Amino acid sequence: MAEQRKSNGLDTPLSARSRFWPKFNPDPDMFGSATEKFARFMGTPQFLFYMTIFCAFWLVWNTAAPEAWRFDDAAIGFTALTLMLSLQASYAAPLLLLAQNRQDDRDRVSVSEDRNRAERNLYDTEYLTRELASLRLAMRDVATRDYVRSELRNVLEELLETADGEELHLRAKRKNKHSSPNTGLIDTVDSSRSQHRKGNN
Repeated sequence: MAEQRKSNGLDTPLSARSRFWPKFNPDPDMFGSATEKFARFMGTPQFLFYMTIFCAFWLVWNTAAPEAWRFDDAAIGFTALTLMLSLQASYAAPLLLLAQNRQDDRDRVSVSEDRNRAERNLYDTEYLTRELASLRLAMRDVATRDYVRSELRNVLEELLETADGEELHLRAKRKNKHSSPNTGLIDTVDSSRSQHRKGNN
């Protein structure tokens, strides 16, 4: 029978191996937001003011307080205070780097969005430019405003001229109507009267 391989060998994938300690997998967004808040607080004047008060109290207490109440010896250079400040600096540096990395990721996303928006604006501008060029080409065969105005002015002048001519023609016709029938009627009446007189004689 073939020997059974051990489950924790080098040929076994890491995901299939049994873990002695549970895997620590915090929420990256929540952890990142918390570290950014702490990093922002470390860069404020309030943090520097509180740290100054803390360090001053530490130094004054371990220097002026009775020896039984002191917890850090000034003779050896305040070792506990130096250790605390070093520990704070060692934790502050990764927190600042994590906050900077998150800010870089946000900047990268915003830059990519700005680039996509600029490309869309460029495409829209090129499309509008092509449409305007096609409209200009199409407008070459269309009458312009000045041309239409000049044509309307000419038509109006022609209408006025024809209206004046027709009015003069109508006036002449009216004069002819009023004069020629009366003269004809008077001539016929005069001729009939003369003939009647000749018959009586």
